[in-house]
Amino acid sequence: MIPQKFKSVARSVGWLQWQLVMTYSPSATWNVGGKSPTSDLNLDDLLQIHCQSDIYVLGFQEIVPLNAGNVLAIEDNGSAAKWLSLISQSLNKSSNNSLLKRSNTNLCSSSIFLQRTSLKQASRAFRSESRRRFKSCNCIINEPDRRGYGRDSCFACPKSQSSGFDDASSSEEDDTVNNTSADVGAAVVPSGKNQHLRYSLIKSKQMVGIFLTIWVKKELVPYIGHLRTSCISRGILGYLGNKGCISVSMTFKQTSFCFICSHLAAGEKEGDELRRNLDVLEILKNTQFPKICKTPNAKIPDKILDHDPVIWLGDLNYRIALSYHETKKLLEQNNYDALLNMDQLKIEREAGRVFDGWKEGKIYFPPTYKYSYNSDLYLGDTTKSKSKRRTPAWCDRILWYGEGIHQKSYTRWESRFSDHRPVCATFLIFLYNGRN
Repeated sequence: MIPQKFKSVARSVGWLQWQLVMTYSPSATWNVGGKSPTSDLNLDDLLQIHCQSDIYVLGFQEIVPLNAGNVLAIEDNGSAAKWLSLISQSLNKSSNNSLLKRSNTNLCSSSIFLQRTSLKQASRAFRSESRRRFKSCNCIINEPDRRGYGRDSCFACPKSQSSGFDDASSSEEDDTVNNTSADVGAAVVPSGKNQHLRYSLIKSKQMVGIFLTIWVKKELVPYIGHLRTSCISRGILGYLGNKGCISVSMTFKQTSFCFICSHLAAGEKEGDELRRNLDVLEILKNTQFPKICKTPNAKIPDKILDHDPVIWLGDLNYRIALSYHETKKLLEQNNYDALLNMDQLKIEREAGRVFDGWKEGKIYFPPTYKYSYNSDLYLGDTTKSKSKRRTPAWCDRILWYGEGIHQKSYTRWESRFSDHRPVCATFLIFLYNGRN
């Protein structure tokens, strides 16, 4: 159903394919508690694969344990590669009984779990286009101006711009294959750029335990451009990557998107919410996407709030401003409204101290943190230690900013894999007509 606020627009210009489109875009966030996934973990329900959505955006936190080795030493991205494999298994399930299609995907996925595979190699296995292609420009220009642009440029970029912007901070692969590598990435990836995939990986980026990945239907890949990444560290001493965010900017046709995956300051003491507020303010202030487009009069945003729709997801760590026993009493009564009235994020937003102008859907699900592992019980129900006990809270959230975005659902997934329950939101997004 078309939201009421869009109906007048639909009547006035018509729904023209690739000129004015509305698309479902599921986004999910999950703090996986430092655990590496096993090959039998099924993500079908989390990804709502029955919806056949156009874009999938998934943000993870603590994909590795946040110990000194992972924070200070070389990044361990073996777990990230496994998550990519599981996501691809769900999104790229064969729609028929083609053994060839299934064998290509399953061979790659099995190899990733059997052998240590880097994020660079795993990313290459699930991408239908070169990474450099996504960074090119898809701005609309007048035909007389096209003479100054290179033949290899995507739509509009001048020759000087189409040759080699590369995100120096990216933990993904470059566009060359290391033929001396003996591990699985080079062995299982066909040179034909994985045309059997229904969904192509657009971006995967890791910063210590934070991991953001974006997938798009293969037939929509040509309309992706201006792909850029920015990372802000807000962890130990204010600059290590155990806390902070990964932001990705891209365009789909003439609509600019920004996706942010964050893990904010922890703690349930009074005043800890102010540290989380500061994290958000610093992320909004300091995130700057590199300029890669020199098309005349192009309006490609380089700040988060300048994008058309913005989706922010993650373990925001905001707690409930009640004692453990008060919270448990209201939970036993299923009195979510009373609990939400004491939710720190709700309080801080309504006071205008953080996320001013942002929106969040109505929450109808129980607090997502903190559960005992492999259990449906909160940790406070299974331990008598006050130091280990945590007050249940809605730490895991998805918010949005901008016009032309309508939330269709806001739910959580019942998985016992970690001490957090993952949260998923589905959006209907209005895309701008290139002529307007």
